[in-house]
Amino acid sequence: MNVLNKKHFLTVKDHSVSKEIFELYQDEELDMLITSPQPELQNLGRYYESEDYISHTDNKRSLFEKAYHFVKNIALQNKLNLINSQQSQKGKILDIGAGTGDFLLTAKNDGWETVGVEPSDRAKNIAKQKGISFVEEISTLENHSLDVITMWHVLEHVPDLEHQIQELKRLLKPTGTLIVAVPNYKSFDAQHYGTFWAAYDVPIHFWHFSKKSIQLLFERVDMKLEKILPMKFDSFYVSLLSEKYKTGKMNYIKAFFVGLRSNWKAKSTKEYSSHIYVLKNK
Repeated sequence: MNVLNKKHFLTVKDHSVSKEIFELYQDEELDMLITSPQPELQNLGRYYESEDYISHTDNKRSLFEKAYHFVKNIALQNKLNLINSQQSQKGKILDIGAGTGDFLLTAKNDGWETVGVEPSDRAKNIAKQKGISFVEEISTLENHSLDVITMWHVLEHVPDLEHQIQELKRLLKPTGTLIVAVPNYKSFDAQHYGTFWAAYDVPIHFWHFSKKSIQLLFERVDMKLEKILPMKFDSFYVSLLSEKYKTGKMNYIKAFFVGLRSNWKAKSTKEYSSHIYVLKNK
């Protein structure tokens, strides 16, 4: 996807690493935003070199990191319950962007056969010490070989979006389940923080999705959107980082109330900070 003839939406800054300026353009047909310019693949790694990117570590140095991992443990059980509710029998699960492997470890301990993909050697090495297996590329996996594929805040990171979606369709069994979690640029916290909204996370977030865009993108490969679930903790996490970008401080109390207000408003708008999408083959 290119930004030719696309409407300019917002100018944003990479607050965490490079301090470079990027533009967001709106694809009105798909109801999504596109980051421009998008870094070349050989340069992409340097934009991940941030202490804010804690999903690639198991650190618990600060109150923020301790809180993150406390919430993560709750979320891991919720994720396991979700995949078990979607599949009547345990089979093989692929987690794309597996990070330090905690979700796959949770699934493995519950009887799932697990495999991961993770570009960060640092995160992958931590996961391997937990007994998690990896493949280098999903292209090496056989057609229709997976019962469940999960992408927890990963789809927004992939450079070739259309190819990635086609690969997900190829890999999933006819009766399989795809679970995708992404930020929602239409949430209250996104509107409140504007250019400081941490979930824009340019340039490592290439794409910024709405509910409509997820539905339309996957309809192109004959997959149907079955369920949308809120990620209520995300509004607090994103608001904390957004406060840091906006003021230079975490401002825990203010961030808490912005996150709370975002979830409250989403009760009527149905636009939470992040959503989980459950998709299946038609």
